[in-house]
Amino acid sequence: MRAVGNRPTIADIAKRVGVSPGAVSFALNGRPGVSEQTRARILEVAREMNWRPHRAARALGGAQAGVVGLVLARDPRTLGSEQFYTQILYGMQDMLSAHSSAVQMQLVRDTTAEISLYRHWASEHRVDGLVLVDLQLDDPRIAVVRELGLPAVTLGLPGEPGQLPSVWADDAEAMTTIVDYLAALDHRRIAHVAGPPVYQHTARRAAALRAQVTERGLHAGESVPTDFSDAQGAAATRALLSRAERPTAIVYDSDLMAAAGLGVALEMGIEVPRQLSIVSFDDSVLTRIVHPALTCLSRDTHALGAQVATTLLEAIADASFRESVRTETPHLVVRGSTARPLSSR
Repeated sequence: MRAVGNRPTIADIAKRVGVSPGAVSFALNGRPGVSEQTRARILEVAREMNWRPHRAARALGGAQAGVVGLVLARDPRTLGSEQFYTQILYGMQDMLSAHSSAVQMQLVRDTTAEISLYRHWASEHRVDGLVLVDLQLDDPRIAVVRELGLPAVTLGLPGEPGQLPSVWADDAEAMTTIVDYLAALDHRRIAHVAGPPVYQHTARRAAALRAQVTERGLHAGESVPTDFSDAQGAAATRALLSRAERPTAIVYDSDLMAAAGLGVALEMGIEVPRQLSIVSFDDSVLTRIVHPALTCLSRDTHALGAQVATTLLEAIADASFRESVRTETPHLVVRGSTARPLSSR
């Protein structure tokens, strides 16, 4: 056995100490068969050589990695300004810490890179389970995770028979809550600055808006897709507000885009909320530090992360676990960015 790259092996330790590889294995795994003096010397040399157990070998022994994986196929420049996944991560870690486990989060460029990372993690037994976020229409990750045999939980996807365990809230009901409020303020032209249309939560929100607009006899109900960035959020807002019949209210799928939209409205001389109402789908600190503060949907995202971790731990413990956990629909927090439109006063 030779060291691979800079990784020392059991054979390297045995050579340094002057014992057999079997004796080193006994010592490192706490098994009888070597004297305490030899064991102490082996452990000392292992520390000096920065030896770590090979994950593949540990996997063959049935040991758990003590880590769960969370991969985000997002632009890191947009994530830096969003608190949603930060709070999800904190909530997960709080719950996992009590079970001597941890979260490994990694950013990748796209779904192909995400799937490649899952295969790498599975081959080296780097994680005990996965959390899948930003679920897509006909999501290819579901089949890959099943093929790899990795326990996994989806965040945001309503569970279906035979599907993976899930934790979710009703995006359609959340959008309906927003439209109910805006319609009560007499808004007739409502637009939606959305995320990528490939995401299931984007599709559900857009469909709910269209249904509400049709049911109430309102105008437009258009959903403009973006990549969640402030730049595209601003561009979508500028295009909407440049129309002859511009919307009197815009709903944003993220706080970052809502703040960017607010900036565009002020730049164009459109008063918020007298001439334009703004509502955001999240409730980060960003909604409270801009002026006017943003009306938004709010929920305990930290608790949501803890529920995701709890559900994943159950899936890891029981391969047949398929529970779908519906969490509370986010509630509307009214702040200064919404009011009756000037035209109806």
